[in-house]
Amino acid sequence: MTAYQTVVVGTDGSDSSFLAVERAAAIAADSGATLVIASAYHPREGREVARLQDELGSDVAYQVVGSTPAEESVRAAAERARPAGATKIDTVVVAGDPVAALAEVVKQRRADLLVVGNRGLNTLTGRLLGSVPAEAARKSGVDVLIVHTT
Repeated sequence: MTAYQTVVVGTDGSDSSFLAVERAAAIAADSGATLVIASAYHPREGREVARLQDELGSDVAYQVVGSTPAEESVRAAAERARPAGATKIDTVVVAGDPVAALAEVVKQRRADLLVVGNRGLNTLTGRLLGSVPAEAARKSGVDVLIVHTT
């Protein structure tokens, strides 16, 4: 088996997801792989953006249409990945549901490993409705590492 070349890790900005980022960074560092940190988000609708801009005024309106929480999540995750040894780090935010977004990033980046945290895997909601780690593992065409983060 050859070393991984591209490792994709998903984050939602939570402390538990950062543990998965750190594990993915260590794997990427060990194999000399590129680490791609991905986060999904749901874009705001045009009416909501307009309403918020009206409420906030022009001085702070850029905050409504500027960065998303997902962008802050991948920035913070990249900062956590560097001390874990990753040197080649890319970040990407994708509009949509987490599982579909991760699958798209894996496909576009031709990744050979997907890393996710286990949050939601053993919850009642996760068992009934499905969880990101379970769905990602089930639908992925590449190796998946589910990191114990909770």
